[in-house]
Amino acid sequence: MSRVSTADVAIIGGGVIGAVCARAAAERGLHTAVFEPGPDPAAASAASAGMLAAQIEPTDQLLLGLGVRSRDHYEPLAAALKDTTGIDIGFWRGGIASVALAEAEVDQLREYVALQRQAGLRCDWLEPGDVHERWPTAAPECVGALYAPEDGAVDPQALTRALLADARRLGAALVSEPVEEIRIADGRVTGVRAAGSTVAAERVVLAAGAWSPRLKGLPRDLPIEPVRGQMAMTPWPADTPPAILYHIRHGYVLARGGDAILGSTMEHAGFEGKVTNEGLAQIFRSAVRLLPALASLTVSRSWAGLRPVTPDGRPILGPDPDVAGLYYATGHGRNGVLLAALTGEVIGDLLTKGETDVDLAPLSPTRTFTPVADQDILKPDV
Repeated sequence: MSRVSTADVAIIGGGVIGAVCARAAAERGLHTAVFEPGPDPAAASAASAGMLAAQIEPTDQLLLGLGVRSRDHYEPLAAALKDTTGIDIGFWRGGIASVALAEAEVDQLREYVALQRQAGLRCDWLEPGDVHERWPTAAPECVGALYAPEDGAVDPQALTRALLADARRLGAALVSEPVEEIRIADGRVTGVRAAGSTVAAERVVLAAGAWSPRLKGLPRDLPIEPVRGQMAMTPWPADTPPAILYHIRHGYVLARGGDAILGSTMEHAGFEGKVTNEGLAQIFRSAVRLLPALASLTVSRSWAGLRPVTPDGRPILGPDPDVAGLYYATGHGRNGVLLAALTGEVIGDLLTKGETDVDLAPLSPTRTFTPVADQDILKPDV
């Protein structure tokens, strides 16, 4: 870890979003300091499954477009990171199936398929026989599936390590102290305060996930709430082809190496990042419906993380309209890994050119946050 007194840009947060922003800044020649006090066990990046699932839940046309664009950055990014750091981020583009387990879900998924085809995206409808031909032991209740052949996954922890390693290779300093306050004077960022000392910086990127609103010195309230997601791991069932199977009510099963990643809940539990019996029961109910062979396998690990969720489900991305030099890259919710690659490019361009080709108005911190309905929200244990 490094101590610094000045930097061109200070990145607050070293999860996947902070890491990708740090790499983008350093790659563009900026002296970059990344404030990462160490991964919080409840941080979103560590708890993510790493799905690049741009097309399986396209209820928001803006997020669909951003997600597809970001997803398509990952193949060259994976190759570049492997070349410069030697770290394999586990990039896999074998497709994701969003499975209908009831007739009532078929029309909705068929509509998604039609909308995506009209937009020029590859997307297929699989009949139950097609699903069972591809994955013979999967989802006996299946009545069809949306199949997005270009969706896939990465290993989120390997991705974050690789991004930080590459940022350091490019000259970024990794600082172990947490930022306590953003310093602002006369409508402009002047730096950050960490461990009682001020680090001067003309530009600051806030990428602290669910903890972003807690930072002192912010010029505005950020409507970001921690939403807990619990997950579990078992061995991947023998003689079962690798797959990512998803159910529209937030259940999924993902193959990674010899393991099965099972998830996930969406719970309003404050900053309580613990695993609960109720949450694990929900996960397993969904997972076993998708892949019944999991029922006889032993859990090797369970964990939880806090996703930074905004009322409208969209991230807060771009410059502060009132404070020069302050940029937001936070509130990505369940789409942090998916949107990370594009987020890095946006922030990198803003820091160096002052503009980006992405329309940031719908992602502005001053937009009207129209709430969307929660799905499968579990109340915290009492």
